[in-house]
Amino acid sequence: MSNKVLTIEQILAERAGLRAAGKTLVFTNGVFDLLHVGHVRYLAAARALGDTLLVAINSDRAVRELKGPGRPIVRELERAEVLAALRPVTYVNVFDDISPRALIAELLPDVLVKGGDYGLDEIHGREEVEAAGGKVVSLPFVEGASTTSIIEKMKQRG
Repeated sequence: MSNKVLTIEQILAERAGLRAAGKTLVFTNGVFDLLHVGHVRYLAAARALGDTLLVAINSDRAVRELKGPGRPIVRELERAEVLAALRPVTYVNVFDDISPRALIAELLPDVLVKGGDYGLDEIHGREEVEAAGGKVVSLPFVEGASTTSIIEKMKQRG
């Protein structure tokens, strides 16, 4: 397992160090089940918004609740390891909630990022980040690049 995959306690310690050094923390979250070009472009764009990128991923239990019993395809620790291997990603955390709101409220990142398939009013943690002086960014969605569409294509061909 990568040393970039951190517990919440480790992330809070890193966050304190970043604040003290005047560095910017960018936060995003999601399932990141089957990594595709939309994810790669999104993560590169998110990292460009600050010094450090934390990607929080839903636990396997939370993914099943969000996406249904057939998901995730890839287990949480493997998803975390793959994300940690990507150049733009500084840290990865696995969280066990459906919503990242509590984690975001605890970290108060400088920049909160989601994909363009979310309107600003739909982004969990937006109010907390903006109240703390941070900004919320919705990045463009890459059309046709989604885990669900990949799974559907595989079913059709199988």
